Amino acid sequence: MKQRPEIGRTIVAHGIFTNYLDAGDGVPVVLVHGSGPGVSAYSNWRLTIPALAEHYRVFALDMVGFGFTERPDEVEYSMTTWVNQLIGFLDAHGLERAHLVGNSFGGGVALRTAALHPERVHDLVLMGSVGAPFTLTHGLDAIWGYEPSVAAMRRLLDIFAFNKNIAMDELAELRYRASIEPGVQEAFSAMFPAPRQQWVDAMVTSDELLRTLPHRTLIVHGREDDVIPVACSHHLFSTIQNAQLHVFGHCGHWTQIEYAQEFNGLLANFLSRTNS
Repeated sequence: MKQRPEIGRTIVAHGIFTNYLDAGDGVPVVLVHGSGPGVSAYSNWRLTIPALAEHYRVFALDMVGFGFTERPDEVEYSMTTWVNQLIGFLDAHGLERAHLVGNSFGGGVALRTAALHPERVHDLVLMGSVGAPFTLTHGLDAIWGYEPSVAAMRRLLDIFAFNKNIAMDELAELRYRASIEPGVQEAFSAMFPAPRQQWVDAMVTSDELLRTLPHRTLIVHGREDDVIPVACSHHLFSTIQNAQLHVFGHCGHWTQIEYAQEFNGLLANFLSRTNS
């Protein structure tokens, strides 16, 4: 029987048995997923991995608390934990540096990692990313407050996508089933309890640190994003020195899905222009 595509290899990253997908050859690119219920590296990046793997060694890991990575009972869900896991992942693979691509929550983790460990990061790509101050949106509050049901998942998919044809009932069923895997909802509900503004604030990387970032940084956002406001990316763009910003119109929080071909092309072109 064919193995589930969400389940890849396992490596110990900062003491955490971490599930990850691995494809291609060449310069390493590490993809960091968002924080929606039922999310995994596969569900977030399934349309990105094959395109990038034509030219790069692509890694997509399940951050602790998500997907099929171990959930130690004593783990503290925090930016420190996630940054340490990501650096531990690079260490475990013997990677001195890698390109980092982060979506939403994963953008916040990638951004904080680049700020604290600049020598470990080559180029940086932030898509619909947290990391700048903003007031908790109704969409993000609903996502972090998810209680499992197919109907609830269907409502969340409508928040994620501008194009409602993407938020199909079949996808809602798949994400719902992922959200009720053993231990998943328990971990998810423990991560972002109310009042949830505190977790938005905890993911902010200070302007002082942002201004020190030496990395070429591509910032991508959907104009109609109801989860993370596009103003967040405008703030990052105005503060990070070596940054460029691309905003997709008629696009929600799922740039990599709603505009998969365009996003993959933008990403590949940006990374190909690396100077070293």
